[in-house]
Amino acid sequence: MRPLDAYGALRYLRGRRDVIPDRVGVQGWSNGAMTVLVTISERAPGIEHPSPETGFRAAVAEYPGCGMDAIKGTYRAYTPLLITLGSEDKEVSPKRCEEFAKKARSAGNQIEWIVYPGAEHNYDDPGKTKQSNPANHSATEDTMRRAEEWFRKNLGR
Repeated sequence: MRPLDAYGALRYLRGRRDVIPDRVGVQGWSNGAMTVLVTISERAPGIEHPSPETGFRAAVAEYPGCGMDAIKGTYRAYTPLLITLGSEDKEVSPKRCEEFAKKARSAGNQIEWIVYPGAEHNYDDPGKTKQSNPANHSATEDTMRRAEEWFRKNLGR
């Protein structure tokens, strides 16, 4: 159901006068990141003939699970995807996501990924507990920089 929510939001945004309709990206964290992977799949519910012109123009998924049935098998993303992961994530498997990304890239998808050494799940939580880990703090700053660059590059100006 979540991809349907994403496409509902896209439809709403494209109807606004202050939004450039063909330059909308999607970003999600954890469960939301898994939703991003499904949403930008060629098999995504809620959109016929998905492409960057009909759907989202770029995507960022921060620490997704990468194990849901909807992305198993041959995965085809219709838009560029950036995945960020923490090597010490105990809630999802960074290894599984890295294997997913490698397989998806070898199938022709435009996917980049980064694994931050020592970073944990939810590394960008601004609270003292998470940010007291230098690896989380560094991953947070780098992810923000990379996400901005990714969207700037893929959404165009």
